Amino acid sequence: MLSALREAGVQYLFVNLGSDHSAFMEAYATARASKEGGEFPYPDVITCPNEMVALSAAHGHAAVSGRAQAVLVHVECGTQALAGAVHNAAKGRVPVLILAGTSPATQEGEARGSRNEFIHWIQDVFDQRGLVRGYMRYDNEIRVGANAPQIVHRALQVASSDPKGPVYLIAAREILEQQVEPHHEDVRQWPRLGAGALAPEDALEVARMLVAAQRPLVVTSYLGRNPAAVPELTRLCQRLGMGVLESVPTAVNFPPDDPLHQGYQWNEKRQNPALAEADTILILDSDVPWIPLLNRPAANAHILHIDIDPLKEQMPLWYVRAARAWRADAATALRQINAALETLTVAASAVRDRAASLARRHEVLRAERAKLEQPGEVLTAEYVTAQVREAIGEDALVISEAVTNFHVVTNHAGRHKPGTYFASGGGSLGWNGGAAIGAKLARPDALVCAFSGDGTYMFSVPSSVHWIARRYKTPFLQVVFNNQGWRAPKFSMLGVHPDGFGSRAEELDIRFEPPPDYSGIAAAAGGAHAEIVREPAQLAAALKRALQAIGAGRCAVIDAWLPRL
Repeated sequence: MLSALREAGVQYLFVNLGSDHSAFMEAYATARASKEGGEFPYPDVITCPNEMVALSAAHGHAAVSGRAQAVLVHVECGTQALAGAVHNAAKGRVPVLILAGTSPATQEGEARGSRNEFIHWIQDVFDQRGLVRGYMRYDNEIRVGANAPQIVHRALQVASSDPKGPVYLIAAREILEQQVEPHHEDVRQWPRLGAGALAPEDALEVARMLVAAQRPLVVTSYLGRNPAAVPELTRLCQRLGMGVLESVPTAVNFPPDDPLHQGYQWNEKRQNPALAEADTILILDSDVPWIPLLNRPAANAHILHIDIDPLKEQMPLWYVRAARAWRADAATALRQINAALETLTVAASAVRDRAASLARRHEVLRAERAKLEQPGEVLTAEYVTAQVREAIGEDALVISEAVTNFHVVTNHAGRHKPGTYFASGGGSLGWNGGAAIGAKLARPDALVCAFSGDGTYMFSVPSSVHWIARRYKTPFLQVVFNNQGWRAPKFSMLGVHPDGFGSRAEELDIRFEPPPDYSGIAAAAGGAHAEIVREPAQLAAALKRALQAIGAGRCAVIDAWLPRL
């Protein structure tokens, strides 16, 4: 199994070890004792004291590198302790292989690995795979040691083929302990599926519809997970004078300084003007292109949908009333549409007029953002994010899990280069710390910065995160937006009960009082550089010290105190 992982290009195995892993531990010990130069035959181990952090780190690495990584957890207990990270990997369509043992299947010593600890009875369950099956692209049990490599390669093939996602394998301890002849697979026999394309006539149809439109608009969320798609989208939009609206973005999808960029949409309780005026809308890779209760296209808008997962097969309720929809890789489809445009006549005057109108709206949005970034008497999330942007530079990797400040990070973090901004794609909080570790392992040369709320920081298990970061030398900058509580539940309540008693209540059970010493937790657990910043005048110097600490190999946590809830 370990050799197969290495053959398939898995660099790291993020582990939380238990009684089912004796074979793994012995295999690593044997390999280390017998190593005589050359490449180590198995993935490198990253010991993780918490399972959710382990899977979040594998998720972060895969998001940055594009290569599946693996996680090893302890029977059904460790599988459940993966918690919301399973949801995030599934909803974020990230390739990850999760391995777990099971309680031994024998109790009389019938085979090596038979039950010898009381816990083996207690941890025996009827359907361990069922715990996560609803989130997996593939799950299986290895029943015979001899074909374990083939099962591993098949699982990774499925995980790495669009729509990507997590896969789950289990094996009883006796199977993991079986002696088998060494076997190496030809990885060329397990290719991930090639990128899906549009039929030529469909690419031409889309091109014709966009050329005929008076106000075409692209809505996207995660097209930029494949950085190659971004220049193709830019080329198409500039050719047509077509605007781009990013809804709930989880990647850099379009250059935010391009005048055609029409901003970002999150949970704002307003109608987006670019969406309202569009007569033809091309949805490209988006799970939530708009929230109909708050913001929707015109009733007569013509909607086209191209996506790696257009049916949203893991979402019981989903529709956008698209006239046409296609399953295709965005980069491939955009190349086809751009090629089809070369065969059509595009009215240059209409393109200029549209582009000029879009540029005026873009300039208004830019001026509004710049105004919010100015320092005031108290720290604001906008000011903090802008100052961090200037300190870290344009090549840094930004990990965002700021929740009620998601829109602030996308608006003010200034990510222009494809592949430099990442959000989980899911909704289970606590991803950011592990993801930052994974991102740093994937790109050791890059500065990594994680933005989080104070609630998401606590969810991320910072004691484990910062211990791992120190152990494996993955220093990163953590910026905590500290408003002393959970703001998201309050916003959700007000969205349903805007004039209820809760709207006037002083106590909603969402405050963290007294607030924990967030940066101090990281310092205690992982030797991180820790600073609390309460005033705008303190921030620039604090960031300078934080970056110096990272340069010296330490994590740094800036606990930025925003106005209290």
